[in-house]
Amino acid sequence: MGKQADKGDKKSNSSVNSHQSTLTTPSVIKLSILDSPRMRYQVGGSLHTNDPTYIVRQADKKLYTNLKAGNFCYIFNSRQMGKSSLLQRISHRFKEEGYKCVYLDLTQLVSEDITPAQWYKSIIISLLYGLNLVEQVNFKQWWEMQAGLSPVEKLYHFIEEVLLPNINNCCHTDGKTEGVFIFIDEIDSLLDLNFPVNDFFAWIRYCYEQQAYNPNFQTLGFALFGVASPSCLIADKHQTPFHIATSIELFDFQLDETKPLLEGLKTVISQPEIVLQEIIYWSGGQPFLTQKLCHLVMQTALNTSTGKIDLSPKTEVCWVEKLVRSHIIQNWESQDEPQHLRTIRDRLLFLNQQQAGRLLSLYHQILQAEEAQEHRRNYSQPLPSALLPLCSPTSSNGLCPTPIDNSPEQTELLLSGLVKKHNGYLKIKNPIYRIIFNSKWVLTQLNNTFTTKVGLKTIST
Repeated sequence: MGKQADKGDKKSNSSVNSHQSTLTTPSVIKLSILDSPRMRYQVGGSLHTNDPTYIVRQADKKLYTNLKAGNFCYIFNSRQMGKSSLLQRISHRFKEEGYKCVYLDLTQLVSEDITPAQWYKSIIISLLYGLNLVEQVNFKQWWEMQAGLSPVEKLYHFIEEVLLPNINNCCHTDGKTEGVFIFIDEIDSLLDLNFPVNDFFAWIRYCYEQQAYNPNFQTLGFALFGVASPSCLIADKHQTPFHIATSIELFDFQLDETKPLLEGLKTVISQPEIVLQEIIYWSGGQPFLTQKLCHLVMQTALNTSTGKIDLSPKTEVCWVEKLVRSHIIQNWESQDEPQHLRTIRDRLLFLNQQQAGRLLSLYHQILQAEEAQEHRRNYSQPLPSALLPLCSPTSSNGLCPTPIDNSPEQTELLLSGLVKKHNGYLKIKNPIYRIIFNSKWVLTQLNNTFTTKVGLKTIST
């Protein structure tokens, strides 16, 4: 939209202050608004299948068409990007078309001390119940017959001897069942297991390779969802199924996709189109933040005596900025409920403390490049001559955009949700992140990381 990342810093304070009363009026709950199902913006968690605020994106169509075509699919992205909502939506659509769908949430199947035998058995039992095969199968008898097999061999046998025959029998008897899709969510939970899971991924690959030899396998499909990269989940190139898989990219909301969000805003604020445009500017279309800002607009309206906010013309930009700064940016750690910004922070600093310094340095490089770009744009003049050598094609000092190279550090930074891919480079997702995780914050964390390393080294010696 051609706006500056720091545009809010240059706006008239009087314009912002003139609307401060709108944000602080005592609460008066409007039941008529609350009772309307279209007025609910959900902050966190999966949206219901028919939720009117669900945003259809390119990924919806791509996932559907690829699964229908028999392709193995996966959606790996940062948290709170709408993966689980998409999963629920696509599962519902396939069920309406006659497919059987089973949902496996791996967070429910992973515990600290679980053994391979227990884990594979939990997968089998989840499939048994998820596909309503309990009454058709004497599981206890079948399980006893598998004595002597390894845990993963039991899973192979279950698919070939129990699941597929029963599903194909349904296809022939009821004339409605088209096949079965297994949706596996929170795949990154596998990283918490204390044993390797290469055999699990090899099993998925086997199911697809068997389609050429056993027609029964053509009725079986998989889709994986989570916050991970294929190389982190399985390094064995001979066993990985990801070489034969289709990656489905899940992008942030684009303004022209967000019409469903507009309906609720129309009932509580004037100039809703401009307000939504400003919400998308500040959130960058990040799904969680977008829903949260819409929710904040709704709640702010409910706290007025009329249940509606009437903005004077040309004040919408300042009003939304005031809302963002007062409810998201200021005291962000205490206001971050449900947790979002702290999730990004914790992934950067604590998921892999040995890698934290490299991630922070990489992010700082991206941040400095964007700040240099803002300098040029705001002041319509080149950088000071002393800085020009730092922006040469071979410079590593951070004043040039960071090209995508798919390094482990870049992959992890992308999974944090803090940055995105844009025209071959890495870019900070939105102004909220750029203001909160600014240079001062980065340098403080880098200093803490360095101090911690020095302290540990001193203790070890």
